[in-house]
Amino acid sequence: MSSVKKVLIVDDSKLIHQMYRLVLMRFKDCKLIDAMNGLEALEVLSREEGFDLILLDINMPVMNGIQFMQKLNEMGVHRKIPIIVVSTEGKEEDTIRAINLGAWGYIVKPFKSENLYDLIGKVVAKRDAVTSAGNVPSA
Repeated sequence: MSSVKKVLIVDDSKLIHQMYRLVLMRFKDCKLIDAMNGLEALEVLSREEGFDLILLDINMPVMNGIQFMQKLNEMGVHRKIPIIVVSTEGKEEDTIRAINLGAWGYIVKPFKSENLYDLIGKVVAKRDAVTSAGNVPSA
């Protein structure tokens, strides 16, 4: 599996942060940065670089995941960092909206840790393929 060295976790549930940590422990030397909402995540992204992945919830206070992805689009960085949306919102239109806003993957809560690990592997492999080709994916 491709390497994952730095992940931004954006979710308002501390329990979900811990669940992600358990899944991401399988990637050696992976640094995890926590944000409790989209606004905190934007602040993290303004001061830190080099993220390999963002795990993003949709339903959060202050700034939700959709607003966060819209802001990334405005900033022009929406395709540079792979985003996996992990949400209780499982309707097809929610998935399509997230993908159109820049998500590289979508998984519905509750999830099995193995399914999330597999999705992370697929998204990171896709990132590596488009990076080596000199492209970024488009919606």
